[in-house]
Amino acid sequence: MAWFLRDKAPKPANIQAQVAIPDDAWSRCPKCSAILFTQELQKNSGVCLKCSYHFRLAPPDRIAHLVDLSSFTEIDQRLRSVDPLGFKDQKKYRDRLRDAEKKCGRIEGVMTGKARIEGIPIGLGVMDPFFMGGSMGVVVGEKLTRMLEICIDERRPAIIVSASGGARMQEGIFSLMQMAKVSAAVGKLGRSGLPYISLLTDPTTGGVAASFSMQGDVIIAEPGALIGFAGPRVIEKTIRQKLPEGFQRSEFLLEKGMIDLIVERNHLRSEIAKILGHLGF
Repeated sequence: MAWFLRDKAPKPANIQAQVAIPDDAWSRCPKCSAILFTQELQKNSGVCLKCSYHFRLAPPDRIAHLVDLSSFTEIDQRLRSVDPLGFKDQKKYRDRLRDAEKKCGRIEGVMTGKARIEGIPIGLGVMDPFFMGGSMGVVVGEKLTRMLEICIDERRPAIIVSASGGARMQEGIFSLMQMAKVSAAVGKLGRSGLPYISLLTDPTTGGVAASFSMQGDVIIAEPGALIGFAGPRVIEKTIRQKLPEGFQRSEFLLEKGMIDLIVERNHLRSEIAKILGHLGF
């Protein structure tokens, strides 16, 4: 009998059905290209087990690693952006907001609230690098300002975790005014005798870096974080000079005195608690 007429051999009865592997079961490190089991990466606070590259974190994950268990109480969670300018580029701004909400499961680019770090009451704002690039619009500025005002009223130190590409262009001058608004609240906090700790993560750029991110009484950065105002290509074209390697990374800024210290993610909670203890909290 020709081979193409033969009956196919039956599969052994003990062969199990193939198990489907989720698309997000594995993650690739952008720095060393290592393939990492996502669950193991999450257990290590989003830090590469091979090269210690710090992955970007969404606010819920950041909060879980930074503050005491179950101590975070969110405030102003229902505030959401509108479209004050009726802005449209390749897509309507309203559509971009809807897509960002669907992608992230959150309605804005920052989460704010009250929490504790090793028992110390704090006010906390955590920006979202995945919500329209962590851009700062009116609602982001409003939520951070309200959080700082609560800190003043309740005598809490304030911590803001920056992760942003800068002001949100779709809101024009309204977004740029948030730089002054949040900076004014930071100044009021300082005059009240309360400390503000600024934690810079990857990326901290644009109008966020040009305002409240660099105004902390203590400025901490994660290793390798991109920190700066304009991008390197824009700067090189402006000054017509070759820039030093890594000049916008945490390590270079620490060397030049622009930040106070670099702390690995797994040590942030204890290090911040130690700093607040030295400040009398």
